[in-house]
Amino acid sequence: MRALFRRPSLAAAATVLLTCLPAGRQDLSSGVQVTAADVASLLLIAIAATVALASRLTRPLPVRALASAGAAAPARAVPAVVPVRALVLAPVAGAAGIAMLASPDVLTSMPGYVRYLQVFVLVPLAVLVAVRDRTDTLIVGGALVGTAALQGLVGCVQAVTGTGASYAGERVRAVGTFGALDIMGMASVVSYGVIVLLAAGLAWRGGRRAAALGGAALLCVPLALSLSRGAWLALLGASLVVLFVHSRALAARVILLGAAAATVLVLGPGAGSDPDLLGRRLASITSVVSHPDQSVSDRYSLWLTATRIWLDHPLTGAGPRRFAELRDAYAPIELSSGSDTDDPVNGFQRMPLLSPHNMYLLTLSEQGLLGLAALGACLGSMAWWAVRAAVPAAAGLLAWQGIDFLYGDVGGPSTVVMSVVLGLVLSLVARPPATGWAGEVPVALGVAR
Repeated sequence: MRALFRRPSLAAAATVLLTCLPAGRQDLSSGVQVTAADVASLLLIAIAATVALASRLTRPLPVRALASAGAAAPARAVPAVVPVRALVLAPVAGAAGIAMLASPDVLTSMPGYVRYLQVFVLVPLAVLVAVRDRTDTLIVGGALVGTAALQGLVGCVQAVTGTGASYAGERVRAVGTFGALDIMGMASVVSYGVIVLLAAGLAWRGGRRAAALGGAALLCVPLALSLSRGAWLALLGASLVVLFVHSRALAARVILLGAAAATVLVLGPGAGSDPDLLGRRLASITSVVSHPDQSVSDRYSLWLTATRIWLDHPLTGAGPRRFAELRDAYAPIELSSGSDTDDPVNGFQRMPLLSPHNMYLLTLSEQGLLGLAALGACLGSMAWWAVRAAVPAAAGLLAWQGIDFLYGDVGGPSTVVMSVVLGLVLSLVARPPATGWAGEVPVALGVAR
């Protein structure tokens, strides 16, 4: 415990690493699933609160007070534990609280408000307190990469041995230790690892650069085996953002090279061959509008449902966690009753569609315009700071999350990793000199030259 209080970033790293513990068999009828990572996140919040309070109580006297007392002035000012930019989280908490109080069913909305507060305010704020210097940055970033590597390794084994989640009647979809009930968990965590390593490869030199870029390339294998079209697109967009923030010229060259390679693949002699499973999944991206599959059609129906709920509750929404309650009253007739899931641990289960699979529309339907404006202002401010301070990793992680929110929302064991990532991004943009530089050489998650 002493080590955790001296270096609270270890608690943030443990929170991420504990998501690798197998969830075991899960019962969808039991309601909220509390994991070891959730418990660790509560410990992280408690440690960060204690550290922040202790730092507040033992804060050194201002330079003027020291001078008047005849004491020597300190060599440099000690930065505040919680930077002013942390106030960007305040509107998120406020809007969610207003939505809960305005909800027709406050008792139903209260647990949703607490969960929303944990995910988008308390854990990111705790990580901001914990990540104070370059060592803390590397500890949390290393935990993200280690978790991505472990989950990716498990996912590859699942895809090769046919022990993953079911897709097209075969258990070949890589899901890591998250299981079929958190189908996006492994893809999300692996994507975070790729972005961190890509930023490291651009910032470092020599052998470390080769190792980082090679690791990022290897992590793309389990990401491909996850068969997550949304994660592929989000990583593509995030990678371009990382390259652009690091060097516009390099980003332009990569875009031109990628366009040329895509043209060769489309017009090449292999274009007419019968595609395999991965190829069919990739090709389906272009047909999500003209010929959507059932999962995409259900997602469109859920988006329409969320919009209809918002139209009846425009300002403060219907209340946190009330989308599931109101879904059937607003959903179109073509919406499926649930989604089929199957893996060796949980077996076949019918997962109810209880969210719109779009974080922006979920916030709009449950918290109204106030909630969506607060979330947009929070993410937009951090994105602006990341670009202005030229922090490639922060910009890339935020870009991935922003794109991911277009087709996904919070839920499942991987949500706590997302919370830590948001806190890491906030710490990087709030303290770029302290967390991003090692002498004259930027560290892995640091500021570009």
